[in-house]
Amino acid sequence: MIEINTTKNKKVYFASDQHLGAPTPEKSFPREKKFVAWLNLIKDDAEAIFLVGDLFDFWFEYETVVPKGFVRVLGKLAEIRDSGIPIYFFVGNHDLWMNDYFEKELNIPVYHKPQVFLINNKKVFIGHGDGLGPDDKGFKRMKKVFTFPLFKWMFKWFHPDLGVKLGQFMSVKNKMISGDEDSKFLGEDKEWLVQYCKRKLESNHYDYFVFGHRHLPLEIQLNENSKYINLGDWINYFTYAEFSTDFKLLKYQQ
Repeated sequence: MIEINTTKNKKVYFASDQHLGAPTPEKSFPREKKFVAWLNLIKDDAEAIFLVGDLFDFWFEYETVVPKGFVRVLGKLAEIRDSGIPIYFFVGNHDLWMNDYFEKELNIPVYHKPQVFLINNKKVFIGHGDGLGPDDKGFKRMKKVFTFPLFKWMFKWFHPDLGVKLGQFMSVKNKMISGDEDSKFLGEDKEWLVQYCKRKLESNHYDYFVFGHRHLPLEIQLNENSKYINLGDWINYFTYAEFSTDFKLLKYQQ
């Protein structure tokens, strides 16, 4: 378990679901600039930064090629990391084909499964949130296909010009992956990530659960001592969380 303790006036920041590149690079570009402006704002008091999935709307790492674009956000992440601020990256369902590019080029660890961090002596369970809980069945089926080693091996033999275009088309158009259901509150009793958190609490205590994926800014009290935070997105809400003594869900106003 990684332990993080904030020093005086420092905070830990969380953001997810920027979906850079969607629906087109041209339309995504203002969002990328806005996200980079936010990174530039928080770097002065950040103890650590968590990117909790779907930074990109599509990402695939060939052996010697990565998708074109995203220069500003990658450059800003490199600058922040080089300054000594830890950054932790969790893959989402749109950038799940990430391998070691971030680790080698940016010195940013990449997590493919949820992890538990101890932040200021609080147990924080962090993950993108896709495929967890009793529902999300459509995506669970698709994820099994997309993460199957043979499928990944076959896909990498597409020329990048074809493979990336195909991946971008599927990412934007396939409602099983990026459907409108991600942006609708289902009610606490039907929110499958809430149900997942409550089941986890039956066997272990966690002070906070932090997820993305749902594209909704949510704060839900699970019991007297545990809270579920969903980070929202950078498409409609431009929300993020900061933590020092407690979590605050905030909206970036530029």
